[in-house]
Amino acid sequence: MVKAVEVTNVVNSWAEKETNGLIKEVLPSGSVGSSTRLIFTNALYFKGAWNEKFEASKTKDHDFYLLNGTSVQVPFMTSKKKQLVSAFDSFKVLGIPYKQGEDKRRFTMYFFLPDAKDGLPALMEKVSSESGFLDHHLPYQEVEVGDFQIPKFKISFGFEASKVLKGLGLVLPFSGGGLTEMVDSPVGHNLYVSSIFHKSFIEVNEEGTEAAAASAAVIQQRALMSMDKINFVADHPFLFVIREDMTSVVLFIGHVLNPLAG
Repeated sequence: MVKAVEVTNVVNSWAEKETNGLIKEVLPSGSVGSSTRLIFTNALYFKGAWNEKFEASKTKDHDFYLLNGTSVQVPFMTSKKKQLVSAFDSFKVLGIPYKQGEDKRRFTMYFFLPDAKDGLPALMEKVSSESGFLDHHLPYQEVEVGDFQIPKFKISFGFEASKVLKGLGLVLPFSGGGLTEMVDSPVGHNLYVSSIFHKSFIEVNEEGTEAAAASAAVIQQRALMSMDKINFVADHPFLFVIREDMTSVVLFIGHVLNPLAG
């Protein structure tokens, strides 16, 4: 039992270090036992400064409307500068680029905002059911904006992912013999994944974004072009994506239901 606690602490310390202190406990207490033989872990840390920072002095509190019909007061960032925005049928997409580093990679945070205040579930259904939806609905042109407001938010989330993955059809690792390609040992025939724990953290403010994630395993639609200013007021639940645009790799994806529920 002492050894199990020790191993848990080692893994959690590693995750905390690799995520710059954002995720302190990826393995919960009691997740490692006497039958544990292997622990696979991975971590991702991202910190990006906006290419054009928001002025903190212009951040003001406004209503953010929740799915249950109520609202909360939330600090909103704003800007009068041109923005990467495209309007589609029933939703808009905003892209805010990050400053480029020393290499060629280009990172952008995309906000998928449904027109209807309760439109996030329908939008999520499109994202999950239409192949290539995200890539086919990105803004590529800066436009003049009218009313432009983005909430500051901070999210921390963790869950046990085994049931979700099994529901998606990934069953082999959870049965005996499913890890023989990963473990070159006779013991591999008796090994199986018992649990997968995932935790993530993301914070968005005037400066940019800080995000981390850690895991441990015991139809193309044409944009509606307009010469008028486009309003983009994210005052109700929306989807966000952090994407590397050269490779189209998505680093983080999630949704904001309540910016205050961090």
